[in-house]
Amino acid sequence: QVQLVESGGGLVQAGGSLRLSCAASGRAFSTYAMGWFRQAPGKEREFVASINRSGGSRAYADSVAGRFTVSRDNAKNTVYLQMNSLKPEDTAVYYCAARNSNPTRVTNDLEYDHWGQGTQVTVSS
Repeated sequence: QVQLVESGGGLVQAGGSLRLSCAASGRAFSTYAMGWFRQAPGKEREFVASINRSGGSRAYADSVAGRFTVSRDNAKNTVYLQMNSLKPEDTAVYYCAARNSNPTRVTNDLEYDHWGQGTQVTVSS
């Protein structure tokens, strides 16, 4: 098992940046591929980005490609989401998730086995 705790959310103006972190407990972090999802009020939870076990392969939703970067540091049991050029439509609760499978682009939240509590990101216009 793995426990995930997100941090780094907050309020930022449009065009600004935030860096989210997801800290994992447990000894098996490197066996999990990781994903970031987000959910705005009244909307479905949507895929944002994912990264494979080694960190050598990444995938992004079209809506964030070129603006967001996902990375991981297995020595620190941490995955990151660097968010640049933020837009009001990026406002959501952001969740970190882990799965045992390794394919990089897995966008279905049902494929993920563990979830963090979420961190709020609010982008003002």
